[in-house]
Amino acid sequence: MRITGYRTLTTVQDWGRPVGDANGVYADGLVRVPLVVVETDEGITGVGLGPHMEIENIFAAIEGEDPRSITALYDRMLRRTFKPGHAGAVFGTIGALDTALWDIKAQAAGEPLWRLLGGRDRLVPAYASGLDIALDDSEFVAVYQAYADLGLRAAKIKGGLDVEHDGYRLGLVRDVLGKACRGTRPSLMLDVNETWTRKQAVRYVSELERTLDLTWIEEPVRRWDAEGHAAVGRGVRASVASGENLTGLEQHRPLITAGAVDIVQTAAVWGITHFLRVATLAHAHDLPVSPIGTTPVGLLHAATSIPNHLVSELQDLRPPVGVRPDLHVENGAFVLGDSPGLGVRIDEEAIAAAAHLLPHPASGGAHIRPERAGHRLHVAEVGTQSANVTA
Repeated sequence: MRITGYRTLTTVQDWGRPVGDANGVYADGLVRVPLVVVETDEGITGVGLGPHMEIENIFAAIEGEDPRSITALYDRMLRRTFKPGHAGAVFGTIGALDTALWDIKAQAAGEPLWRLLGGRDRLVPAYASGLDIALDDSEFVAVYQAYADLGLRAAKIKGGLDVEHDGYRLGLVRDVLGKACRGTRPSLMLDVNETWTRKQAVRYVSELERTLDLTWIEEPVRRWDAEGHAAVGRGVRASVASGENLTGLEQHRPLITAGAVDIVQTAAVWGITHFLRVATLAHAHDLPVSPIGTTPVGLLHAATSIPNHLVSELQDLRPPVGVRPDLHVENGAFVLGDSPGLGVRIDEEAIAAAAHLLPHPASGGAHIRPERAGHRLHVAEVGTQSANVTA
């Protein structure tokens, strides 16, 4: 079997409501979702979620190769981008191609990827994550009630701009999930998406912990700040979770070896091989891992095969337009199917028909860091790119 070509597609995740975080909001709930389809001479195609940046250059490293030689091909792609660097969107392109190769390999073997990777149990524990910072209270409660109805007993909310508001909302989630927990205390997490300084983080979380049991605080400071993450960890009771925006072992290693993170995260967009390598590094330091991302199908399969998986993020309850994964959510867990490979089927006609919904790449949203992030004295207005600073 040989790799013969690729196709790139861009579909849309239609949340049907505003979504975002402390950095910005997609007011119409429409988010671009890039996809890569890798083709072979035997008619098997693989699907990967991720950017298309520098894809012609990166694909040259794997064209004509046997797609089942994934580990070697992954390193060939890294070497292909050695000089300009393989971080950011370029690393996402490598991850998308890598995921597609795993899909092909498992399809060729006639097995679901979770079984090919050595998983025994198709159930992957999940937590709710509504990207909910722009919702009013009634919308917020309704979103988490839908998660509770699926048996989820842990939730992560977006915040970091107003400590009193975040405390109130964490209380709402606790009450919603608590009713369904039947006496078991739900797990609560707060994600602030790198919006604080070290001192802000400690002061803010300490205030919340006066009345709440916070399981983890996510990305309290900038992603690369190992000393800062460690300082936050020493100053609060909650675990520190981070890593979704780190690309490559060279970026994870300083935080892990410094004892700066308690929960090691990787994003679905960076690919399966990256996740497996980071999970091994974390396991060597007795740390759990937790995948992040919309439709993280590849990492769910991989999570079944590692000893230190903790829980995986469940965002939208509907997949992107034209993407049909073979899984469902039941009793608080993702349940993976038996379809060979990733079990993802692409409807290119549906994707084409939804092209008019795609937001412009230059439109605002959570991917743009606000000008005053990390330099606010108090409250910032949700959904804008500027802060209302008060003394």
